[in-house]
Amino acid sequence: MQTGTLISLGLYFVAMIAIGLWAWKRSTDTSEGYLLAGRNLPPAVAALSAGASDMSGWLLLGLPGALYAAGLVEAWIGIGLFVGAFVNWIVVAPRLRKQTEERGNALTIPEFLANRFPDKAVALRVVSALIVVVFFAVYTAAGLVGGGLLFETSFAGILPDWGMSDYMMGIWITALVVLAYTMVGGFLAVSLTDFVQGCIMVVALVLMPLVVMFGAGGESGGSLSDVPVDGFLSLTQGLTLLGFISAVTWGLGYFGQPHIIVRFMAIDTVEKVKTARNIGMTWMGVALIGSIGIGIAGRAYVERNGLVVDNPETIFIVLANLLFHPVITGFLLAALLAAIMSTISSQLLVASSSLTEDFYKLFFRKEASERESVNVGRICVALVALAAIAIASDPESQVLGLVSNAWAGFGAAFGPLIILSLIWDKMTGAGAVAGLVTGAGTVAAWIALGWNSQLPGMDAGLYEIVPGFIAAWVAIWLVSKATAPAGKPQEA
Repeated sequence: MQTGTLISLGLYFVAMIAIGLWAWKRSTDTSEGYLLAGRNLPPAVAALSAGASDMSGWLLLGLPGALYAAGLVEAWIGIGLFVGAFVNWIVVAPRLRKQTEERGNALTIPEFLANRFPDKAVALRVVSALIVVVFFAVYTAAGLVGGGLLFETSFAGILPDWGMSDYMMGIWITALVVLAYTMVGGFLAVSLTDFVQGCIMVVALVLMPLVVMFGAGGESGGSLSDVPVDGFLSLTQGLTLLGFISAVTWGLGYFGQPHIIVRFMAIDTVEKVKTARNIGMTWMGVALIGSIGIGIAGRAYVERNGLVVDNPETIFIVLANLLFHPVITGFLLAALLAAIMSTISSQLLVASSSLTEDFYKLFFRKEASERESVNVGRICVALVALAAIAIASDPESQVLGLVSNAWAGFGAAFGPLIILSLIWDKMTGAGAVAGLVTGAGTVAAWIALGWNSQLPGMDAGLYEIVPGFIAAWVAIWLVSKATAPAGKPQEA
């Protein structure tokens, strides 16, 4: 069984690396080519790339695990995300695509902010780049944890004994494959692999709950009557007001996720943003329903068959190994790796672009050639990956917990800043810096004080993105009012 599964996974790895090599020949000679694929992404590729890089292993591990453990009440996270993503496509996508090109052809979010507020250019680039690198190291670690859990759960005892656990072996294999195609092929490779991975993910998300409920081998299949009856299928059972707010406000994070909104910058024309939005939102709706279905159907199957699942976040892996032919199991596990790797590659590329464009070229080599910049970017990809591996090395790490912290950090630091910089012509550079620092600082303090909630409806904490987002918005508004020039307002 494991041999067939490993063959499927091996073919998937080879395909991803082959895409990276193809992209290497296409658009990695310049910084714009390496970091934004020359701003020529077709709508479908941009849409699925944004979706796949957004959802990550959280879609097949974290969310199904939360549904499996707590019931349908956790679906509010998905509902909030869907609404937030839709508003993001409406408000941010067309404006960001247009303004980043108009304002000095900015290739990164920090560079756009520096061009938008030239009086605070250095401060904005440095502070935003620091936030990007720190939170992406944590976010990338969440993906690597997913890879470690996959190999630990599916291939325990058969992986080579190289002086490390199966969990750490999974982390290293996942990281090395992602590094191979990201370092070589850049943004084009990341976007094309995201497109393929998005297609694989949505097929798996539709297939899994249907097979569990209706094709799992006669009477062994799950039924909704098998799940716990104490409000497990209720959207409101046990849901507190703080829990509800914490769940639906996950959607606020979309406005500030650099690895997602950078896709908007790469769409080939502003006019095609609407097409990309329609494709992306359709994909996301199907994917979220499938993810919720896996959690509910998985709990039903486990209850009927008296199984024990030690870690709820592994329910997708457990079902894949129990119910499917080895080759199909390999495909399903490839879908999980696709979710993990699509996000990791995007995050590594954005973090490395900030280190290259907003540190190296700003402070060390202002006249660096295009080829030198690309090569430095590749080195930075590897450095961020090593930091993420170190964070993920704790086997007690949880995917949902790491993702929630990084998601809140980006959403609070960049969300209000991106929205207001695109639509409010009276915003000042000082206000922008204040928003960045206040948003990130509030989230970090909220987590440090233990006031945050990671599983809405199950505890009384408030998700840290809420105070962080509000505080950043207020800071931008107050400081911009206080530092506005006496003459006419800034040009939009």
